Amino acid sequence: MTRELGITASLLYKWRKEYSEFGSGSFTEKGNLKLTSEQEKIYDLERKLKESELERDILKKAITIFS
Repeated sequence: MTRELGITASLLYKWRKEYSEFGSGSFTEKGNLKLTSEQEKIYDLERKLKESELERDILKKAITIFS
């Protein structure tokens, strides 16, 4: 059946694993994987960290310019 659909067996196993982990929220209409609350929190914290590091780098450059 996988050959008929052009899908590899490993892809089917991956989909099965995602479905067992996330249930019906695994496959949204946009194709994005639904995150657990912990994963959402980690993603948000990583985004904030990246933004803070960028702000820090900008401030460092400003200090060297005005010094």
